[in-house]
Amino acid sequence: MKTEYITITDERDSESIQKAAAVLKRGGLVALPTETVYGLGANALDAQAVHKIFAAKGRPADNPLIVHIADFDDIYSYVEEVPPRAEAAMRALCPAPLTGIFRKKACIPDVVSAGLDTVGVRIPDQAVTRAVIRAAGVPVAAPSANRSGKPSPTTAAHVKEDMDGRIDLVVDCGPCAVGIESTVVDFSGEVPVILRPGRIGPAELKPFFPRIEVDRRTIDLSSAQGPVRSPGMKYKHYAPDAEVYVVEGSEEATCAKIVELARKSHGRRIGILAQQEDGRAFETCADVVFHGGRTLEEYAAHLFDLLRRFDEEKADVVFAQLIPAGDMALAVRNRLYRAAANRIIRTEEDRPAMEETKEGTQ
Repeated sequence: MKTEYITITDERDSESIQKAAAVLKRGGLVALPTETVYGLGANALDAQAVHKIFAAKGRPADNPLIVHIADFDDIYSYVEEVPPRAEAAMRALCPAPLTGIFRKKACIPDVVSAGLDTVGVRIPDQAVTRAVIRAAGVPVAAPSANRSGKPSPTTAAHVKEDMDGRIDLVVDCGPCAVGIESTVVDFSGEVPVILRPGRIGPAELKPFFPRIEVDRRTIDLSSAQGPVRSPGMKYKHYAPDAEVYVVEGSEEATCAKIVELARKSHGRRIGILAQQEDGRAFETCADVVFHGGRTLEEYAAHLFDLLRRFDEEKADVVFAQLIPAGDMALAVRNRLYRAAANRIIRTEEDRPAMEETKEGTQ
């Protein structure tokens, strides 16, 4: 298969929008940008088209997909019920990196939901992609547009690395702003549960709900057994070829520990992903040093790109600095823990990592 690439800079580019929509309508695969990452889209009502997503990615069949729609009112065509508080939250916050899990209607094929009776639905905050969905006239099932397990793509170039020759079309709208996937909240029970953390955290959801819980599997890979209602919960994910170790704690403690570990790793090509430290402290003990950003928001936006760049630099092992603070801490921790397959080195015990998931948000 030859993959075609087009650039769309404006949702008013009707010719290019219609071209992408036509591929979806005929059952093809289109990589589309969102505010989070690039997604690999197919007509969510066409089981045969959705099966192509799993084949192109090498994705396990028990890993459910998220359905993307252009406007909130479209949701009622695909789910049985939207609880009033969930509707209020999604209408107020969306378009946004927020996915809601609801009981699905029969029109959503089982391949989309991994055989479950629920489905995740979201409205991406990307005008071009919403225009393509409207033009196609169908909901779009779209996991991240990468080979399964690899870092998610935040540029069209990343999509090309993994998907060239495997899909029909790539729509290039430039780099994604958020850089990590949407927050997934299960609204199908009495109490909403965050299944995958993202930029939208409990603080933004709390005005709509008296209680919110956080699933322990968001940062405990070993507990993710059996069926899961959200992607990104069950498998090692977001990982480069190098071994990744998360070094978590204060800036001073993590810097000292990373230097110690790097100097002991003789004969291996060492990569270091720095957070608040600008990287200069690591230059004498590592072969490759990247600075992700001084805030967790910056770090998140650059995370997947830099994990891919460690592969380009042929790193054997990567030490990723994590200084958790602020609303994005849980989301960044979730991605790094999975990239590291739970290889975690905590330099301090001020607050156990699992504390917030056990307590939930009241």
